[in-house]
Amino acid sequence: MLDGETVVGCGAVKRLDAGHAELKSMRTAVDRQRGGIASRLLEHILGEARGMGFGRVSLETGSEEFFLPARRLYERFGFGYCDPFGGYRPDPNSVFMTRLL
Repeated sequence: MLDGETVVGCGAVKRLDAGHAELKSMRTAVDRQRGGIASRLLEHILGEARGMGFGRVSLETGSEEFFLPARRLYERFGFGYCDPFGGYRPDPNSVFMTRLL
């Protein structure tokens, strides 16, 4: 995501199968955190995933307190907690979330 010519956020979608994608490595520039960039970026990524024909998007994030703002953002966008997906295995440092599009 750009603000003029400055990159303020990025993210990616990885195809897991024909109807299921993984949200990968969403990041916001440190000096732009808490400014709505992550919400705008997530909205854009979900729209792109929908446009690519995916019916579900899942993600893995950290279980530590540091990742609480990210988990709350995903919850606000309709993600719920789920079991590991794809090649992931249960891990006390990971939290898995998913939502239908």
